[in-house]
Amino acid sequence: MRILFIGHYFPPEVNAPANRTHEHAREWVRQGHQVTVITGVPNHPHGQLAPGYENRLIQEETMDGIRVIRTWMYLTANAGFFRRIANFVLFGLAAVLASLRVEKPDVVVSTTPQFFAGLAGAIAARIKGVPFVLEVRDLWPESIVQLGQLRNERIIALLETIESWLYRSADGIVVNTRSFIDHILRRGVDRDRIELVYNGIDQDLFYPRPKDPELLARHGLENRFVVAYIGTLGLAHGLETVLDTAEQMRDQSDVAFALIGDGADRARLEEEIRERKLENVSLLGLQPRDTIPAWIASVDVSLVMLRDLPVFETVIPSKTFEFLAEECPVIVAAKGEIRRMVDEAKAGFTIDPGNPAQLAEAIREIRAHPSDAAARARAGRNWVEQDFVRSELAKRMSRFLERFAGGSN
Repeated sequence: MRILFIGHYFPPEVNAPANRTHEHAREWVRQGHQVTVITGVPNHPHGQLAPGYENRLIQEETMDGIRVIRTWMYLTANAGFFRRIANFVLFGLAAVLASLRVEKPDVVVSTTPQFFAGLAGAIAARIKGVPFVLEVRDLWPESIVQLGQLRNERIIALLETIESWLYRSADGIVVNTRSFIDHILRRGVDRDRIELVYNGIDQDLFYPRPKDPELLARHGLENRFVVAYIGTLGLAHGLETVLDTAEQMRDQSDVAFALIGDGADRARLEEEIRERKLENVSLLGLQPRDTIPAWIASVDVSLVMLRDLPVFETVIPSKTFEFLAEECPVIVAAKGEIRRMVDEAKAGFTIDPGNPAQLAEAIREIRAHPSDAAARARAGRNWVEQDFVRSELAKRMSRFLERFAGGSN
């Protein structure tokens, strides 16, 4: 099967969409499929080119057997609504043009969260006369509306019209949470056109391992009980709750909080840490992807945070599976599907979002009862290994693609 995949993010970018796309495409190549990915030059989240790349009209490379076509991008940081929209729209246009360089595939796949990449996939599929499969990783524009980033009712109505058209025009739709299925069904899509493919873990990368004392020492975290948030420092995560908790626990000098990542909320968090004089909080910035497993193994508690908004009750952060795969105790501050799943698996500790008192209490509970925390972490690893291994999930998705591509190889 010849797969043309269009997505905004791809390694060396290190966010969840880039990782999912790369790991799926890599597995499809192992299965014997020919995979071409159209993406932009790597610049997320600062709008700065990764070393070794130029912002040319088109450039190509091969990564793990995947043909990667990179387009010119309007470079902008992951902040500022209208600049980001310009970035999204221009990538969509460039991706359609880049698709003309690709011989006729058997199927075109494109991925959200920003659905201008989805539109590019739909247009490319029409041009080439092949089936189109849309991967929905986020509910757009609902998420940006609930975050308060978009209030113009006419623009919202236009984007919702595009959203509904995309769903109805796709031959198949892949979602990564059950809650998305209900949302798409309400847009008039038949259930048999929708496939659930969860996020998962690369077993070769995420597995139980010992702490790395040198890593902790380099960042002044040795001999501390480290509570870490690892991921995007975005508007969706309500990370002020971590700062509120750190403020409540500043009298416990052996407890340290670490924020590992980058994103639109970083500058505000830095300012708050400085203004509040939170010496027990370290903001460590974006870390290389290959160091993340060591970080997970070295901290004492990992945090999964989402704001208390209805749209985030549908979200399952992929980092949850990575933390549990390494048997790291997890606190999930969220409502909805991810909280239900973790509770049912008895895999971690769950609290209400935006509640620093509950977060502080959960941290104290883990410190006071380490054997219970370890048992939950082991249950979490078993749960992840049963149902959330990326290689198996990639096979599930490729079987779904073959339904529309006619099963050709």
